[in-house]
Amino acid sequence: MILANLTSCNLFMGSWVYDETYPLYQSSSCPIIDSQFNCQMYGRSDTDYLKYRWKPANCDIPRFNGVDFLMRMRGKTVMYVGDSLGRNQWQSFICMISAAVPRAQTQMITGDPISTFKFLDYAVSVSFYRTPYLVDIDLVQGKRILRLDDITKNSNAWRGVDVLSFNTGHWWTHKGALQGWDYMDIGGKLYQDMDRLVALESGLRTWARWIDANIDKSRTRLFFQGVSPTHYNPSDWTTGASSASSARSCYGETVPMSGTAYPGTYPDQMRVMQAVMRDMNNPPFLLDITFLSAMRKDAHPSIYSGALTSEQRANPDHSADCSHWCLAGLPDTWNQLFYTALFF
Repeated sequence: MILANLTSCNLFMGSWVYDETYPLYQSSSCPIIDSQFNCQMYGRSDTDYLKYRWKPANCDIPRFNGVDFLMRMRGKTVMYVGDSLGRNQWQSFICMISAAVPRAQTQMITGDPISTFKFLDYAVSVSFYRTPYLVDIDLVQGKRILRLDDITKNSNAWRGVDVLSFNTGHWWTHKGALQGWDYMDIGGKLYQDMDRLVALESGLRTWARWIDANIDKSRTRLFFQGVSPTHYNPSDWTTGASSASSARSCYGETVPMSGTAYPGTYPDQMRVMQAVMRDMNNPPFLLDITFLSAMRKDAHPSIYSGALTSEQRANPDHSADCSHWCLAGLPDTWNQLFYTALFF
């Protein structure tokens, strides 16, 4: 097998191959999956979506080995930092490792903003730190202020971690009831709103300055997760007459897309992230999962989510979750690529 040599192999261009040896674990045997990601438990009966392996075009990647990961990481810490897509990936990783050491002594510490799962026999801890914007949010007189140029509070938790993986994106576009702030603050001036891509860039540059000033890459491995695409618009993957259908969700999708062209519209947020990283002295390794995930219209919870009521399940066009991902499922591939980039 040609192992991925990161200089000669683009891990992120390739295709999805059906593989009977997948998934890497059964969701029923994983101790940590949130109800919103636990599609099998909430009635998803098709299983082909579990069977796809990512195959880069010009190399093979190693199959994930949880014991190997724990041995290499003995005494070390991993932290995912970001929004619920980071949580999705964190839980996937714990499932993947747990499947390799089913009798290991473990400990789960749940909190907000940080939750930690420990593999005690190896002194390895894998944490999730919830901060959807990366930068700080302060509560002032009952109003949530998004501090686009301040990251002091959040960043205290990231010091001394051995492997850091950041993600952000989805929350920057939320409006109305889903919006996570009341005002944005930049340079001491409050804004009720601004161009969301400008806000994202400002927040990311604050994060980048902190990383460049505080992270020693000889001690800390640094990753940034590409934007995870959503599948709410079937015209992104259907052509001709069928695109006139009124469906507005990923409900009923059971197979990935094929091809090498990006389906739909490439996220503007990725362009912003790439621009910020180009200007960094100390850039992270970009886990560029956007294209390979865009092919997976079949891998979302859709209506098979414990977060939905029976009334919501009956109305997929308005309620289906086409932004998170089922576990087992696609985030396992993100973590297989994370493992490959970390060690190979």
